[in-house]
Amino acid sequence: MGLFDDDFYSTKVPRRSREQDKSKGLSRGWRTSRSRRSLSTWQISALSSVISAVVAVLLFSLVTGHWAPERAAGSTVIENVTPSSGDPYDRIIQAAAMVRPAVVSIVNHKEDNKEENILDQSSLGSGVIYKKDANKAYIITNNHVVQGAGKLEIVTVSGETRRAELVGADKVTDIAVLSIDAKGINTIAQIGDSSKLRLGETVIAIGNPLGLGDTLTSGIISYTERKIPVSLNQDGVYDWEQEVIQTDAAINEGNSGGALVDLNGKVIGINTMKISDTGVEGLGFAIPTNHVMETADELTSKGKISRSYLGVYTVDLNNPYVPLAEDQRKELNLPVAVKDGVVVLDAVGPAKVAGLQFNDVITKFDGEPITSTLSLRKYLYNHTKIGDELQITFYRNGVLKQVSVKLLEKPEE
Repeated sequence: MGLFDDDFYSTKVPRRSREQDKSKGLSRGWRTSRSRRSLSTWQISALSSVISAVVAVLLFSLVTGHWAPERAAGSTVIENVTPSSGDPYDRIIQAAAMVRPAVVSIVNHKEDNKEENILDQSSLGSGVIYKKDANKAYIITNNHVVQGAGKLEIVTVSGETRRAELVGADKVTDIAVLSIDAKGINTIAQIGDSSKLRLGETVIAIGNPLGLGDTLTSGIISYTERKIPVSLNQDGVYDWEQEVIQTDAAINEGNSGGALVDLNGKVIGINTMKISDTGVEGLGFAIPTNHVMETADELTSKGKISRSYLGVYTVDLNNPYVPLAEDQRKELNLPVAVKDGVVVLDAVGPAKVAGLQFNDVITKFDGEPITSTLSLRKYLYNHTKIGDELQITFYRNGVLKQVSVKLLEKPEE
């Protein structure tokens, strides 16, 4: 059915109607017809005017942006959603183009490698040029990339090889800084704010996996602040926690030290590790730049990270992964109520001076519970300074004791 009824809209008169009019001696009924024609013309004119006015108002409102239709009752509005700024694939291309020249490949010629040109006796990694002064450019990478280096070289995106010098490295945060001659270095990576990352945000990883330099992969942020247990001494005892960004962007051996980049072309993480096991995919990790930069700046200015040092080598009293044998527990002669703490295996430096001994069980620092080697290290690094007096509560052969220790600076390893 159209806007108008067919009988009203039609201008034709059926033949049967005309014959009936003639048989009655009537004319075509001009008065009636005139009345109907007059009525239809008026209605059409009125409706046309109304429609024209509505269309004009709508067009004007759409063009000027002043049209705000009333929100339907019960409708849901999602607030604070940033509109897409373009094709996401094009944004990946642009972000990669911004950062690629600042990402370098690193070749670590090991100390025992006499033939420096044999790459299979060297380790490979990646790095990010993040700062430049008049004579030097500085590169962030991982400590494990440069560990045990006899000679360090970097390879730029253009294929140029340069000698690199180690400025400083820190095993705890797994961050190191290198320096190279700044001549010809024109691109410096922009550092982003990793605290503003969101789950599902698209990121790209750039690095030197398996020696395939200048490799780009993409994925999303799977988790923003994942805590991964770390064994600093590689002895199976988790004595530190690394806070990392989890991503499903492909990260492989050689990507370590490379850049994790957002779609604005800013580095928001330093790729550091992946979980590699049968049936495991898409579990890569990067150190957030907000943690990296503080360490990098101190390494650049001092060449090392200064931390408090107690001087004890310990094992956990209650470790589900490496439990103490029953005869070892009996030898400690602890009260039944003592379930958590750390057992001293060796005491050197300040700890030895203070009188700590083998098989002492530390349970508190300054009145705060110490339940594991991890909590001991975290308390020392996060809550004390070099030169502080630390009050230690411990058990020796079942007897509760206390001792005060003056903390020194952690020696370089």
